[in-house]
Amino acid sequence: MDSEKVIIVEGKSDKKKIEPLIRDSVEIICTNGTVSAQKIEELVDEFDLDNKDVYILADADYAGEKLRKQLKRELPNANHIYIDKVYREVATTPEYQLATALLSKNINVDPKFLIK
Repeated sequence: MDSEKVIIVEGKSDKKKIEPLIRDSVEIICTNGTVSAQKIEELVDEFDLDNKDVYILADADYAGEKLRKQLKRELPNANHIYIDKVYREVATTPEYQLATALLSKNINVDPKFLIK
């Protein structure tokens, strides 16, 4: 079944970190860092992003902000999920924080991660 929700993250470690938290049918795409406009267009076509709920979860650092800006231009309707700058990277953010951030965007998470 094709999922209606897509989360775009930077790297595989980010994907590994959030996958266990999510209960929805969500496709997680790794950009592996900064991407070109052409690469973003390929992702849009390959994953049919114009017809899905797209969420962007990038690190709170220079590379993450740069990626977020690029994706904002190419995918203006995407929802942005932010992590606290204290953690800098998605991969080092506590599960509780990530689960709360995902839930705030109506992404169904495993409730055990919502307990501090």
